[in-house]
Amino acid sequence: MWNDKLVILIPSDSGVLASGARELRSPAAYARAVAMAGAIPVLGGEQCPEELAQMCDGLLLAGGPDVESELFGESVYNDTVHTDPPRTKYEYAILKEVLAQGKAVMGICRGEQLINIYLGGDIYQDLAHQKGLFHSSYELRHKVVAEPGSFVERLLGHEFMVNSTHHQAVRKLAPGLKLAAKSAPDDVIEAYEHESLPIFGVQWHPERLTNLMRDERTPDMAPLFTYFLENVRQHCGK
Repeated sequence: MWNDKLVILIPSDSGVLASGARELRSPAAYARAVAMAGAIPVLGGEQCPEELAQMCDGLLLAGGPDVESELFGESVYNDTVHTDPPRTKYEYAILKEVLAQGKAVMGICRGEQLINIYLGGDIYQDLAHQKGLFHSSYELRHKVVAEPGSFVERLLGHEFMVNSTHHQAVRKLAPGLKLAAKSAPDDVIEAYEHESLPIFGVQWHPERLTNLMRDERTPDMAPLFTYFLENVRQHCGK
């Protein structure tokens, strides 16, 4: 915490420069959403995961490339699966430390899938081929139905539209996680929350649906980030 503001760790996304060197970056929307909710975003640089997890009050695992299938005991499904093992290794190390400290975690898209796998669940490696559903377009919006009494229903209502830019999706929920929302009418898991720990995840991209990137086709997603920070404040131990 800094000047009574919570500090939220957001591990970096990655890429490869023309020279072949590894590049670290992060879409501005994640940090902006955290800052607009009232916290201080800190970007991880694939270094010092334990120290950063201890310094920060909560963890936001963001979207990005596919997650490695060997983490849930499968071989690679097809050539549409593109992973980033160094990022996953780093995020696993951060997640392990944050959970050991009992701090709050929010997962978005890849982050939601990664948390589920870490806790013992699995995912569809290629949603289009394995379930016959295409959920990957910046212009696409589809309906989500929240579970009665879930945090999603409390914050956003029972039915609403979301954006949809994901290649993979949660298939089996890990032990301890419970369904919070699913897509309609095809029943893809779109959100979950933990039964006892301050952990939740959403499959859509709420950071793109609030503040400067507000989309009138969907609800304002700012309440999700406010809710996350409330969880962080309750569990950061400071």
